[in-house]
Amino acid sequence: MNRSSSTLVLSALLLAAAAFAAPSAQAADAAAKPATHATYSDDEVTKAANDFFKNGAQDLGKVLQKVLKEKGQPVAIIRGEEAGGAIGVGLRYGHGELVYKGGSGQRVYWQGPSLGFDVGANAVKVFALVYDLPDSAHLFRRYPGVEGSLYFVGGFGVNYVQNGSSVIAPVRFGVGWRQGVAVSYMHFSPQKRINPF
Repeated sequence: MNRSSSTLVLSALLLAAAAFAAPSAQAADAAAKPATHATYSDDEVTKAANDFFKNGAQDLGKVLQKVLKEKGQPVAIIRGEEAGGAIGVGLRYGHGELVYKGGSGQRVYWQGPSLGFDVGANAVKVFALVYDLPDSAHLFRRYPGVEGSLYFVGGFGVNYVQNGSSVIAPVRFGVGWRQGVAVSYMHFSPQKRINPF
């Protein structure tokens, strides 16, 4: 094979490789762009939370107002229940349903440890506002607590947990007593897990 034939064959191979690479590069770009979801309006969030908790509307409204003012309108909500306890080292386990606006619900579970000056036990209902979550698969990871985000009004408490740009604001209300300051995270999973880590 002479030099010009080799150059021609090499050029053809490079063009073919470029033709096959272009669609995969476009697919990678599409995968990198987060999915967009319709957001819940403030009124929809308030109604859904009131229907879920069925009491404490005035104090609940204050907590929701704070979150909506700071974070805006959520792309999804999680409604569920949680139980936990601590004596210095604590554990929490929960389960619920993740719902995007206009979509069907998906069962989710969460668990996580805490470490710090934290004492007591509680069983609570959890209504979480979810921000910047492109799809449910992105939920299934660890979300560390955001320092200084704890806020209580009339038995309702809210704090923020975050992983990358995704933020979750769980609003909790229930029975029991637990107080203190602790470092913790929520680890979400599609199935129930005993291991809190």
